[in-house]
Amino acid sequence: MRNRYLDLLRFLAIVRVVVYHVTGWASLTLIFPAMSVMFALAGSLMAASLDRTGPPAVLRRLRRLLPSLWVLAALFVPAMLLTGLPLTPKVLLWLFPVSDPPANYWGALALSPIWYLRDYLWFVLASPLALWLFRRAPLPTLLAPYALLGAIEVGLLPNAPTVLREFGLYFGAWLLGFAHHDGLLRRIGNRILVPAVLALGTAGLVWIFTHQGPRGYDLNDIHLGNALWSAAFILVAIGRAPATAGWVDRNALFSRAVTLVNRRALTVYLWHMPFVVALTPLVGLVGWGSRDLLGLAIRVVLVFALVGVITLLFGWVEDVAARRAPQLVPGGPRRTLAERAAAAPASPAPAGAEAELVGAGARASRPAAFDPGRVPAPRRPERADTRAGVD
Repeated sequence: MRNRYLDLLRFLAIVRVVVYHVTGWASLTLIFPAMSVMFALAGSLMAASLDRTGPPAVLRRLRRLLPSLWVLAALFVPAMLLTGLPLTPKVLLWLFPVSDPPANYWGALALSPIWYLRDYLWFVLASPLALWLFRRAPLPTLLAPYALLGAIEVGLLPNAPTVLREFGLYFGAWLLGFAHHDGLLRRIGNRILVPAVLALGTAGLVWIFTHQGPRGYDLNDIHLGNALWSAAFILVAIGRAPATAGWVDRNALFSRAVTLVNRRALTVYLWHMPFVVALTPLVGLVGWGSRDLLGLAIRVVLVFALVGVITLLFGWVEDVAARRAPQLVPGGPRRTLAERAAAAPASPAPAGAEAELVGAGARASRPAAFDPGRVPAPRRPERADTRAGVD
């Protein structure tokens, strides 16, 4: 059973990413560091998968991640080859992007979000060893990525490859996802959590305001500040995540939107940028400039509308990858705990579910929440993500 609060975080992260790419507002990266949140949620899910199945979880995670990329590549790679991209063996990186796959002049921008999958693949491959180390030395393992990034940023490792920088930038968030899954974040008392959040947040803000990038305070240009500020954000937003968020399902339309974006997070993430790139000059032609609020609002609506069409066409690939029955529009009415139990009486219940069912006559109508940080055996073998980060 899903924790709807974590679903809500993933939903907000995906929406924020799209709006940011349309508007370019640097303040959005400070208000909600979406990419770090997506990596933290994915790290929590990866730890849960490893606990359930061990190292084979790596292959299952890749199986869920790559098919949506292959659909995108099947359409865009031939188009790039026809418009100047040389046909070299590196084109095969579009099948398994452990490094940046090649792109031509327009593809490099339209397909720029591919870096997320590159990092995600590396983090998945590293997770069995990283989780083993984390559970034997949690604090040193957690601090290692931040120390690595700090060394790179102050010039101690001037020729560090991209993969090392990305591990320093986002793997700390992934490890915080491990800590969430293991319940460590929940067990941290406020006497430790509050000073840690204040210290990380202050250090992050100081670095951000003293090391502005070409886009001002955009965290994408300020790596160390991004990592520190994001860590503080995750400690609060995920470390103090409620066990349930039943209010998400009180409005049927909003509930379905949250479910839809979670089940189609990868499709939305991969496909939104081509539409952003294509629509920017087209909308500008009719007089709605990039600094015009009306023009920006129209672009946001158009991008989401076009992504919605693509989701109808190709979103079902995520269902197939997750070995679910394909659906055009997922997110139907949510069933109560009693209805779920009646529909699948032979399914193993998550740990602690017995307590939920005691005296359930008055409570059975409430949606049950699953906290991946406390329940190592959810009903389904895999959970849709985000996502984003996407998973």
